[in-house]
Amino acid sequence: MIIMVYSSYNAASIEGYLGAPEYSYWFVRRAFWPMLERFGIVVPVTDPAREVDTICRTAELHGEPCVFFSFEPPHKTILGLSCPTIPVFAWEFDTIPDEIWADEPRNDWTRVLAVTKAAITHSNFSVQAVRRSMGKNYPVWSIPAPVHRGQMAHVASARGWHPAETVPVSGIALAMDRVDLSSFSMQRAHEDGIANLRALAAYVAEADRAPRTIQLGGVIYTAIFNPIDGRKNWTDLLAGFIWAFRDEPDATLVMKLTHYDPVRALLPVLSDIAKLGPHRCKIILLHGMLPDDEYQTLIRMTSYTINASTNEGQCLPLMEFMSAGRPAISPLHTAMLDYISPRNAFVVETFAHPASWPHDPREAVRTERNTTRFPSLVRAYRESFRVARHDPARYADMSAEATEALACFCSDDVVEERLATLFTHLASQQNPATAEGVLF
Repeated sequence: MIIMVYSSYNAASIEGYLGAPEYSYWFVRRAFWPMLERFGIVVPVTDPAREVDTICRTAELHGEPCVFFSFEPPHKTILGLSCPTIPVFAWEFDTIPDEIWADEPRNDWTRVLAVTKAAITHSNFSVQAVRRSMGKNYPVWSIPAPVHRGQMAHVASARGWHPAETVPVSGIALAMDRVDLSSFSMQRAHEDGIANLRALAAYVAEADRAPRTIQLGGVIYTAIFNPIDGRKNWTDLLAGFIWAFRDEPDATLVMKLTHYDPVRALLPVLSDIAKLGPHRCKIILLHGMLPDDEYQTLIRMTSYTINASTNEGQCLPLMEFMSAGRPAISPLHTAMLDYISPRNAFVVETFAHPASWPHDPREAVRTERNTTRFPSLVRAYRESFRVARHDPARYADMSAEATEALACFCSDDVVEERLATLFTHLASQQNPATAEGVLF
């Protein structure tokens, strides 16, 4: 079997496009690749309109069935191919786009999904949203990225309190106790602040520079997000941390920013920190794509993983850190309904609010987002710190529950079983008389 895969970015281009629209699809495709290899030969394509049907015709001449996995949102999925096409997309809203705008029929996802005949998304919440528009029997599967096994090595190192340790980091690393935040005040941010950040960016680009290091210790909270994406609600996440720990030097927040432009990524965060006033808690900003060994060190040194998003399609960082046994501070909505619970997380209360689909330039109100209850977030921070410092037994229980919940959600066994069901469905469409019990 030939399984073609496509996403807008690849290994050579992704670092230069972190934070760009749909950048995360490359990480999802990378996570799926080894699993897809269990079912056939995986072939990457860079131009689906030109390559997919050509490869498919050649394969069929040799008796090999084909399928094309498009790791793109439906409105960017190539249509009109003879090869069976499966959109693989993240979605975090209770409705899917069902209207045309900008003279682009694909903006109506119901038209795309009706043509492709089947789809993969990453949560039960998304499946329900699709079936509300497509009908309860529409063949859509919730198949999350299989990231659980890759983090199991860190489970034994999970702990609430960490002795101080110096760790190396690539890219830009800023500890707020060493930054003159007055440079990033509202009055000076677009003068001194931008100049300072450009100097930092130039320094990082020097090929022969010495590695940077950061000091981590105490109770360490880690958040990974694109600061340009308003759905990540990082302003509450940051303000809640300072509100909870303004006078607590043993609390550390690591904010790993995923965006290709260091000025655009760091400037709004630094300006926000400057507005929030003096604090003794520690805040460290990281920018740039971390090498795998540094990313794994960050997981090892983390006490809690943090999310304050208004909506999530699956949230790979949360899944990875929880797979490694790191409990979360997180809301309980959208994709997180599948794996967050009071047993493995300090749940932050939210309420629904009218919203628009994120790629709709009309900003037509057709769906909803979730707004954080700020006092609940502050309470979650404070209670998590208490548990890390004074209740190691509860921390250990939450850590074990986090690992178990993610095993049930995104382990290799779960993902393989669901993919097998999908391939059986595809085979039944090709040859209904002989497909029962056969993998496509």
